[in-house]
Amino acid sequence: MRSPTQRILPPALRRGDTIGIVAPASNIKREELEAGCRSLERMGYRPLFLDSIFQQDLYFAGSVQRRSSELHEMFRRDDVRAILCARGGYGANYLLPHLDLGLVRSHPKIFAGYSDATCLLTYLRDAAGLVTFHAPMAAKDFAHPDGIDERSWNAALTSVEPWQLGPESGLSGLAPGDGEGWLTGGCLSIIAASLGTPYEINTEGAILFLEDIAAKPYQVDRMLMQLKLAGKLHSVHGIIFGQMLDCIQPSGQNYALQQVVTRVLSELNVPIAFGLRSGHVSNANVTLPFGVRARMEVRSDAAQLQVLEPAVAAAPGSLTPRG
Repeated sequence: MRSPTQRILPPALRRGDTIGIVAPASNIKREELEAGCRSLERMGYRPLFLDSIFQQDLYFAGSVQRRSSELHEMFRRDDVRAILCARGGYGANYLLPHLDLGLVRSHPKIFAGYSDATCLLTYLRDAAGLVTFHAPMAAKDFAHPDGIDERSWNAALTSVEPWQLGPESGLSGLAPGDGEGWLTGGCLSIIAASLGTPYEINTEGAILFLEDIAAKPYQVDRMLMQLKLAGKLHSVHGIIFGQMLDCIQPSGQNYALQQVVTRVLSELNVPIAFGLRSGHVSNANVTLPFGVRARMEVRSDAAQLQVLEPAVAAAPGSLTPRG
């Protein structure tokens, strides 16, 4: 497994580039994918997908062979500049033993998604060295008005300049302090499920981002304890939580999820922030690059995240954001 310092930056995304869309997990609806494609076209991109993307095998988007072949083809094709997941759901873990890491390293390009795609994002980052992106998905966020945060999308995928996120992205503070490390993470339940496998996340020296949806507070507690007991939190330099949509006890509760988080993690003595609108969110999904250095600063109830280095390689002849 490569260290975080051994990185491969994919080429920057530009207006007019082709974005290949893949369905590595659950089956998708044509109307939602087509709506997402229209949004991508309005942003100046050329969406591309294979006809086989609409296949269904139980709750999957076709067989493992179809889904892995689709992903490999998008990495192999010279006309595809970036690869965007259509949706999450369940099933991306089936692809892990079949991934051709040599192909990924020799054809580096932007790979983006979230939710169930977390296992692909972290494994491609940790094992292949490719910087990946926790980002809006084609048949989800792009298919709805105000579904994406264009500023962070452009900053992460098209620019080589440092940038930052603050209160406008939903960030607030839980535990004060400063931390610097390489950014990684994703959906908490997917990360917890990877523990004990050859594909478990590398968190050493990281700013760890964690998010989920519809997990009850005690379930969030249990998954955090699982990470803690597995040694995945002992060397992190900071933790940032997502919006954590619907992570409540349906029968009612007299405590906030933030209290649960603070109770589990307070002994780590690292800065903790909450509310970053990336992944499962209500609107304006924020793009985060995994595998680049970042710095978080938490003061009382305020927090900010600074992305310190580019996540993409500058396009020839251009050092300015495009797209």
